[in-house]
Amino acid sequence: MLLRPLQLIAGVIALSTAVIWIKASTTHPVALSAIRLSLAALLLTPLELRMRRRHAITLAVDHPDLSRRTWIAGAVLAAHFIAWAIGARLTATAQASLIVNLAPVALPFFLVFLAHERINRREILGTAIVIIGLLVLTLRDALTATGNALGNVVCIIAMLFFAVYLALGRRNRDIPSIWLYVVPVYRHAAVFALLAATPWILDGVAWTSPREWFLLLGLTCLPTMIGHSLINRAMRHFRGQVVSLTNCGQFISAGTLAYLLWGERPDAVFFLAAAIVVTGIVLVVRAKDAA
Repeated sequence: MLLRPLQLIAGVIALSTAVIWIKASTTHPVALSAIRLSLAALLLTPLELRMRRRHAITLAVDHPDLSRRTWIAGAVLAAHFIAWAIGARLTATAQASLIVNLAPVALPFFLVFLAHERINRREILGTAIVIIGLLVLTLRDALTATGNALGNVVCIIAMLFFAVYLALGRRNRDIPSIWLYVVPVYRHAAVFALLAATPWILDGVAWTSPREWFLLLGLTCLPTMIGHSLINRAMRHFRGQVVSLTNCGQFISAGTLAYLLWGERPDAVFFLAAAIVVTGIVLVVRAKDAA
């Protein structure tokens, strides 16, 4: 079915804009994460309520532990968003997007423990090709000293949380509607992020300006409401490693946007790495036994 792959690609492109909104904003990264999650949960609540009415009996009988499951995913998502917002501002756009999407390296381990899903041979080959492409770009940055060590570490932490988040999405694919999963996850993540952001929210932050509200709404609507929702939907229909590898394409679109907006010019090595990554992604997505 062509619609599902297109939705996955659209979700990846939407997610890739997050680094642009984050770097353009001047709001403290922890407060930024809390506001983005709160707005997303608020705007999507009507969809959740509609689905709760539609699936009331199923939820009561088959999913009495729904709240516990979404609290866990919410805590992981809050940690990812906070680390990602901090790391994105410390590192070049394409570099930050690259590192945070190294999830294919860690995801198979989390899928084994959380979703009891092992990757097949074609996925292993595609994963190896993608990792080669990512290593090419990382080696370039290490040799030319263009990266930021602290930013890289924070982005790696964000990547690990994102890998756990994807694995939990795969594990929770039995929930009857995507909105019954992602909206409570956003809401619970907002609670954790708001607690962490209390010092900066009470002290007053830059989001009181119209420009910051525009950036916050863009961050909320495009990568959060659209991107994360489509990625979670994809986790219901594709193998986890397929989604994770496709999501690696974020660093290509994010780097392109950064060039168009701020003149961050990718070099020849960037395009070489992008070509290698796309080759691995295509190989995995074409696996015939994708679920």
